[in-house]
Amino acid sequence: MRAVGRHTVREGRIRHRRAELVYDDAGEGPLAVYAHGGFVSQAVEDRMGLFDWAPVLAAGQRLVRYDARGHGRSTGDPVDTDYTYPSLAGDLLALLDHLGAAEPVDAMGASMGCGSVLHAAVQAPDRFSRLVLLIPPTAWTTREAHAQVNRESADTIEREGVDDWLAAKGKQPRPAAVADVPEFPPTPAERVLPSVLRGLALSDLPSPTAIAALRQPGLILAWVDDLGHPLSTAETLARLLPHADLHVSRTRADIRTWGERIAEYLTGPRP
Repeated sequence: MRAVGRHTVREGRIRHRRAELVYDDAGEGPLAVYAHGGFVSQAVEDRMGLFDWAPVLAAGQRLVRYDARGHGRSTGDPVDTDYTYPSLAGDLLALLDHLGAAEPVDAMGASMGCGSVLHAAVQAPDRFSRLVLLIPPTAWTTREAHAQVNRESADTIEREGVDDWLAAKGKQPRPAAVADVPEFPPTPAERVLPSVLRGLALSDLPSPTAIAALRQPGLILAWVDDLGHPLSTAETLARLLPHADLHVSRTRADIRTWGERIAEYLTGPRP
C-alpha cells in the first residue's frame, strides 16, 4: 500500500475480457472514477505532475483510478478492437460492477479516458451522475486526420520498432501550456502498442445526437493549441451537454488549478 496525503491507496484487480485491470482505490465517500489518457498510466501521470487529485480526496470523495487495458500494470492482448472507445467503456462499466456501485457515480476521463467515459455514459446513462471531461480528444470532422496518423504510427512500429516512432514523435510541437511537462515512454508493451494505436484510429466520440441525449451535467477542462485535443471538441461538448461548464487553460499554472476545480464541482450542488 502507499499513501496520498493522509489517504491510504488500496490496489485492486479485476478480470474482464482476457485482461486483468489494476486500479487504485483511495478515500471514503461518494465514488468518483477516473480514466487516464492513451499511452500513460496512473504512475506515469503522477510522475508527470499533470493533474493533482489530492483536493478531490480532501473534499471527501472516494477516488478510484485505473490503468486502462494494456497500459501500466493492466494486461492486454494485441487485438485492435480491444482498444476502441466503446470497448474501453465496457471495461469501465465492468469496474463499476466490480466495485458494487449501486448508485450513479461521478466519472472523469482525460483524452482517451474522456472517450471511454462518454461511451460508457451513452451505453448506461443511469450509472453516472456528473461527468468531468479533461482535454477532450479530436472528434467528428477533425478525427480522420488523427486516425490516419495513428494507423501510420502502428505500421512504423511494426516495421521499424518503437524507437523510430518515439524519435519522430519527439520532434512534434507540444502545446505551450504543457511544454515543460516531462515525457515518458508509452506504457503499452511494444507487442500491444500497434493494436492500441489502431484501436484509437477506429474510435470516435459518440455522435453529437447521442451526447445531446445525455442528462448528466458536465465540467469540461481544456487547454489551447493542441491538435490532438482541439478546443473545438471541448466547445462542442459544452454546447451539447446540459448545464456544462467549460474552463480553458492557457498556462501551466492554470492547469494546476484543475484538481481544486474538480473537487469544488463534485462537492457542489447539482445544477
